[in-house]
Amino acid sequence: MAGAPWVRIDLAALAHNLACVRRHAPRARVMAVVKADAYGHGLLAVARTLAAHAEALAVARLDEALRLRAGGIMAPVVVLEGVFDAQGLAAAALKNLDLVVHDPLQVTLLEQSQAMLPRRLRVWLKVDTGMGRLGVQPGAVDALWQRLMDCPAVEAPVGLMTHLAHARRGVCPETRLQLDRFAQACGALPGPRNIANSAGILAWPESHADWVRPGIMLYGVSPFAGEQGADIGLRPVMSLCSELIAVKPLQRGAPVGYGAIWQAPSDTTLGVVAAGYGDGYPRSLPAGTPVWVGGRPVPLVGRVSMDLLTVDLGPGARETVGTEVVLWGAGGASVEALAAPLGTIGYELLCRVTPRVRRVVAEMSVGGAEDETASAPPVNQEEDRFG
Repeated sequence: MAGAPWVRIDLAALAHNLACVRRHAPRARVMAVVKADAYGHGLLAVARTLAAHAEALAVARLDEALRLRAGGIMAPVVVLEGVFDAQGLAAAALKNLDLVVHDPLQVTLLEQSQAMLPRRLRVWLKVDTGMGRLGVQPGAVDALWQRLMDCPAVEAPVGLMTHLAHARRGVCPETRLQLDRFAQACGALPGPRNIANSAGILAWPESHADWVRPGIMLYGVSPFAGEQGADIGLRPVMSLCSELIAVKPLQRGAPVGYGAIWQAPSDTTLGVVAAGYGDGYPRSLPAGTPVWVGGRPVPLVGRVSMDLLTVDLGPGARETVGTEVVLWGAGGASVEALAAPLGTIGYELLCRVTPRVRRVVAEMSVGGAEDETASAPPVNQEEDRFG
């Protein structure tokens, strides 16, 4: 639709990034994280691509998992926050979902609900090794693991999971301590291990264990400060695009936008772009932020408003109304570069794109990026989810 921004979702880039995960952790199974509407990329389109090549998907909440099932996604799905009442347990069992257990109360819930469930549930016991959010204390692992193994509502084996809070490149004593705590807490207990997030996959091979949980790197963004996805061979999956809806000459000293915070330093050409903070493009981005117009970078000028932003096209500009604009993504700035001056991270920009921005999904071509994952292990069979 002319005069409105859109998001282009590149599924070939998604498959490429999953192949990068495989290269970094070739012996681990992949639990691809698609929470928060697949980090703002669109849950079902992303999940359909990843489900064909990853051994499992992961979401934060039960409602996200139910959306996947309603959308026809039958791959294994893990609910990272677990559930909190008998109704949630029943829904998880009915829809064949896997649950993370991170609190003793959830163990008790399973023990009390066994007669109500249509099938046994596969579970992961999450250990708090230093993140300080969800997870049981290391000293409680043995007893809780045994209760889960003894619970008729739980299908063996019980998996063991933790989450890395730092995972910086190079020396990182906090990560080393977390890995040591996890090893000590889990000891010789049988069952698969699941530790590494994107940062762990890239920087801590010893965290790869039996499963890895890539999130942000699947979408082409680096998990490390000061680094961009392209630096490590990733490709952006989301491109936020729009077009010029006005091109006008601007005389030296002419003000632009709310508050007249920018005045033209010389005669130039102003471009007006149909995008603003009502679409998820941050209002606080500073003047000079690069915006790609017709394939070339030009500076953002004036204050970003709800529906519009303005750029300085320069005195000799040849762009016209309808020229494509890339605000971030392929052919434009990276979300990491835009997030840095705002004191935030690329994750936030991706998740902030608003519902009024339409999604355009670019399908993978046969013989193209799909081939990159052709050597990946097959999706696990129903009876061998944890392996």
